[in-house]
Amino acid sequence: MVELFFFAAPGNLASTVGFAVLGLLIGSFLNVVIHRLPIMMQRESENYVAIESGKEPVHTAAYNLIVPRSACPHCQHQISALENIPVISYLMIGGKCRGCKAPISKRYPIIEAITGLLSGYMVWHFGSGIAGMGAVAFVWFLIAMTFIDADTQLLPDDLTLPLMWGGLLINLYGTFTSLDNAVIGAIAGYLSLWSVYWIFKLVTGKEGMGYGDFKLLAALGAWMGWAMLPLIILLSSAVGAVIGISMMVLGKLGKGKPIPFGPYLAIAGLIALLWGHSINSQYLGLLSGNVRRF
Repeated sequence: MVELFFFAAPGNLASTVGFAVLGLLIGSFLNVVIHRLPIMMQRESENYVAIESGKEPVHTAAYNLIVPRSACPHCQHQISALENIPVISYLMIGGKCRGCKAPISKRYPIIEAITGLLSGYMVWHFGSGIAGMGAVAFVWFLIAMTFIDADTQLLPDDLTLPLMWGGLLINLYGTFTSLDNAVIGAIAGYLSLWSVYWIFKLVTGKEGMGYGDFKLLAALGAWMGWAMLPLIILLSSAVGAVIGISMMVLGKLGKGKPIPFGPYLAIAGLIALLWGHSINSQYLGLLSGNVRRF
C-alpha cells in the first residue's frame, strides 16, 4: 500500500487523489506562510534597526508560522480545528467569521484548492516517485512566492534559496536534468536578470525588478537546466503582457504602478516543468523544417 502511494507510475488515480488531499492541507498552511512571512521579515528588520540604534527591540512577543494561533483580524476569534478544514470549513460557515460574522476572503479556499489540484496533477503527470514528489514541493514553493510577491513585491530568501538548493539536490542523479546543466542553469538564471536589471538602471536610472526575481530564475534554472531558461523568460514575458494588459483594460492597474514579476516567472516555470521539453522539441522541429526549405 505504501509503495503504491509513494512509488506509483504516472496516471495512478489512488496516488493522485492522495496527494491532492495532502495538497489541500498544505494549502491551508501556505495561507499562513503567505500572510505571516512578510510580517516576520518586517518585524525582524525593525528589531535589527532598533538594536543597531542602541534601542530596545520593537517586537518582543513570539510571532512565527506556528504562534500565535490563527484568529479573526476583526474580533480575534481563534480559529478552531473544525474551522480550519481546507475549503470545506469555508463553505460550512458561509465564508464568514463564526464570532463576528465578518466576511472571510475567498482567497483562502482558492489557494487551498489550487494547491490541492496542482499537487494531484503533478503526481498524475510524473508519478509519485522522486520526480513527482519533487514537483509537488516545487509547486508549493511557487504558490507561496506567487501570492507573497503579488501582495508585497517581495520574494523572500527563505523561499527562493531553499528552492534553488532543492533543485540542485534533486538533480544530483539527473531527475529533471543533469547536475552540470542544473548548476549552469542556476548561475545563468541569476546573471541573466541581473544583467537586465543593471542595463535598465544605467539607461533609465530606475530599478526594473528586484533581486528576488534573479534568485527565483536561478532556482528555476537549478530545477530544469540552462536550456530551459530562454523558454521560461519568453513565457513569463508573454504571461505578464497578457495579464498586465487585461488589468489595464479592466482598470485594475494604474499608470506607473509597479507590477511584480515573480508570479509570471512562477507560472512560466510551472509550464516549463510540465511541458517545456515538448514545447522546445516542437519549436526546434519547426525551425529545422524551415531551414531545410532554404
